[in-house]
Amino acid sequence: MLEEGDGISGSLLFFNFFIRLMKHSIAITLVVATTLILLSCNKENNSNPGSMQLSSCYIGTTQLNYPGSTSDVPFDKELIINFSAAIDSISALNFIKIKNNTSEIKYGISFTNDHKTVVLKPEQELEEVTAYILDIQSSLRGKNGETFPGLQFSFTTAVGMLTINSITINSQNFMPPAKGKNIKLSGTIINIEFSDPINTDQLESQFYITGGFPMGITTSNGNKTVEVNFSDNFKGYTTYTFSVSPNLKGANGNSFDGFTNSFFTTLDSSLKFPLISDDELLTLVQKQTFKFFYDYAHPKSGMARERNGSGNTVTTGGSGFGVIALMVGMERGFITRAEGIAHLTKILTFLETADRFHGAWSHWIDGNTGKVIPFGTKDNGGDLVETAFMAQGLITMRQYLNASSSEEKLLIDRITDLYNGIEWDWYTRGGQNVLYWHWSPNYGWDMNFQLQGYNETLITYIMAAASPTHTIPASAYIQGYARNGGIRNGKSFYGYTLPVGYDYGGPLFFAHYSFLGLDPRNLTDAYANYMVQNTNHSLVNWAYCVDNPKNFPNYNSSCWGLTAGDIPNGYGVSEPTNDRGVITPTAAVSSLPFSPVQSMDAIRYFYFILGDKLWGDYGFYDAFDVHSNWWASSYIAIDQGPQICMIENYRTGLPWNRFMSAPEIQAGLTKLGFSYK
Repeated sequence: MLEEGDGISGSLLFFNFFIRLMKHSIAITLVVATTLILLSCNKENNSNPGSMQLSSCYIGTTQLNYPGSTSDVPFDKELIINFSAAIDSISALNFIKIKNNTSEIKYGISFTNDHKTVVLKPEQELEEVTAYILDIQSSLRGKNGETFPGLQFSFTTAVGMLTINSITINSQNFMPPAKGKNIKLSGTIINIEFSDPINTDQLESQFYITGGFPMGITTSNGNKTVEVNFSDNFKGYTTYTFSVSPNLKGANGNSFDGFTNSFFTTLDSSLKFPLISDDELLTLVQKQTFKFFYDYAHPKSGMARERNGSGNTVTTGGSGFGVIALMVGMERGFITRAEGIAHLTKILTFLETADRFHGAWSHWIDGNTGKVIPFGTKDNGGDLVETAFMAQGLITMRQYLNASSSEEKLLIDRITDLYNGIEWDWYTRGGQNVLYWHWSPNYGWDMNFQLQGYNETLITYIMAAASPTHTIPASAYIQGYARNGGIRNGKSFYGYTLPVGYDYGGPLFFAHYSFLGLDPRNLTDAYANYMVQNTNHSLVNWAYCVDNPKNFPNYNSSCWGLTAGDIPNGYGVSEPTNDRGVITPTAAVSSLPFSPVQSMDAIRYFYFILGDKLWGDYGFYDAFDVHSNWWASSYIAIDQGPQICMIENYRTGLPWNRFMSAPEIQAGLTKLGFSYK
């Protein structure tokens, strides 16, 4: 209880309390008011999201102008629209339109750049040279509700390139990289579907074909379709190039890049030469082929050149074949006997003075100097296989010569001396039971190539065993060539059993090179009957080509023969297990003694049907490959020689009979265990 004297003091206390209370109230009021103001401001901001702008608009790399219209706009590109804010997906679908005068364009839509970029891809390409409007309507909204004032872009599409949508030749696809194959010789039609109507002014001048064949040209489908037909006949097995000029224009002035492609025609089965009898045809093939070894022989040495165009390079083995061919030419009257004797004398004189390596000649020799021409870096010495081919030819010729003529008796003795000078035993490399192919005075035995069968080197062992001066033992043949029976095969291919050798027989020269003089008709040993071997080898080769598992366009029962010879861009060995589509005529022709029906069919086919491409100055060209449109212009000695010789063996057996009459050969065959009578 206050005292009377305390009244003033109490009043002051109450006043101070009231003042403090008021200060607190004002502070609270200010806080509340500030909070309400802030809340109010925030509510105001949320209710007004603002607007967005369009940053840029492109079709491809062409920017659309606004205001105004944009011309030459790509018709096959996407539309790219960039905004300042993220776009609402549903809104974009509803309120972005592409229109032309008649319709609205359907498109696919996608978003990039955090939805700030809209990409429109028309479902179909826009029309060329057509006016369009890109309508971005004011109802478009951003993701956060941003507004857009709306814009319209006007543009006109460009003239596009004129292109070929499709092209066929006789209903085959003719659009590169496809090529026309087996195109018929008459009535061929090329159909072209262009992307746009073409300008038909001077239309005929816009289409070309090699050879200048007349063309009929018609258009349809509003000048978008062109048909080109050919009234004249094409040549068979020929490549033609068809072109459409880049000067061709579309009806709207569209540019065109041009078009070029080639096609290959089918066989022209008409006769290329007048019909003659089989006997006349065989004589013709022999006579024409003989010219390679006589007319085209090296003028100084008389030897056969390696091939046409080889200059002074003569070949030992091919010349050995040529010596037998010389005998055939003399016998058939292609040249006189005096001419043949003179040519043989030239060859013998050359062989007597040419480089020899322990009696063996090299593969290649300079026809002027007699010096070795290396066949390879280390192959610069004796080649025993080539030497054996030469020895086979020389012995065959020796047995043909007339010993009662002093001139010919001298040649007989010279041949015997050349044969006896070959050191076959040296090539056993110190008495091994095998022969070696090469020896070099510089590289010794570095080539290290043993002669192991079954292959064309059989004649090497026979000539070596037959030598009265440098013979080899039978064990070299048994262990080296026959590999103690390892040459046996015994399997059947296309119904023909091969006693020895590779599956499918290998290249056909295995049946030829050793048998130009060596008579297989009664030749047997522990491993094979060689007439059966060569016959079945030839028939397997023929049957494979008839079967034609690789579907080459020219293989058939009359067009066959896989062996070694020229191939596109080189030289190679073809056989059923390595078939590249190359037919080498010598294969079928030289098998005439073994497959007379099939080989005669081939000879007729090569001459009468393919003769316009395959027949030349020295007989059949070396090879051809229809599927790659390649035709050799070459002649090779080791391919020409077997033809003339094996045809003669078929007709008279002259080379076989002469070779087999040599006492040395008979002794050598007996030594090696052969039966030949």
